[in-house]
Amino acid sequence: MLKLLKYSLYNILRTRFALLYTLFLLMATLGIYSLDYDLSRVGLSLLNVVLLVVPLVCIIFATVHFYNSYEFMELMLAQPINRMTVFLSQILAVGLSLCLAFLIGAGLPMLIYGADSSLFYLLLVGVLLSLVFTGLAFLASVMTRDKARAIGITLLFWVYFSLIYDGLVIYLIYVFYDYPLEGATLAMVMLNPVDLARVIMLMQMDVSALMGFTGAFFQSFFGSAQGLLVSFSVLLIWILLPVWAAARVFKKKDL
Repeated sequence: MLKLLKYSLYNILRTRFALLYTLFLLMATLGIYSLDYDLSRVGLSLLNVVLLVVPLVCIIFATVHFYNSYEFMELMLAQPINRMTVFLSQILAVGLSLCLAFLIGAGLPMLIYGADSSLFYLLLVGVLLSLVFTGLAFLASVMTRDKARAIGITLLFWVYFSLIYDGLVIYLIYVFYDYPLEGATLAMVMLNPVDLARVIMLMQMDVSALMGFTGAFFQSFFGSAQGLLVSFSVLLIWILLPVWAAARVFKKKDL
């Protein structure tokens, strides 16, 4: 497995896309630092990039890579190599390359200009979201042989988690405004990795006062060590669950 992983990772890092993605993040982060030296405002600006751009890039690249590597996977499966070895080497190579590009692109300016604890949390959240959407992309890819359909499914994942879900939550809060919704809101946040990442970061940036009573409730939960442990555990589940489901489908799939 290590040989397959090394080969796949090397091929991805050689591609123009990996370099362009790293340069984009690097230029965006440097640009944000050049506009404002307040680390809290820098963190809020970078948060928008992490929550919108990073999941979109990861989910599209992982899907395209899966189909571009289809013939290579068929060749490997014709050899006496376990299916799970081939699958895990591919998904790990994509996930590691995307995480490495993010850490270099967003982390290098932080080393140059400085960073506080919230920005280090931002790096961690960005890495976890990269892995979450890589898993979702592979799940969509193993479900169909049609590349266009798989890209469509992955884009629906991104639109739902990044845009539609927030609207549904706001609508529910508006409809049930007269009821205590702190616990229900917390549960709804856990059901969306993007929202969960957003709330974790907002609590680390001390902007909970702008969110009223709900913000105070979130601060009491996400501001504690136990709350952070639960939150990152949920993000870990969001990584493992799609990978597990995709691996099961791939294991039985007729290539």
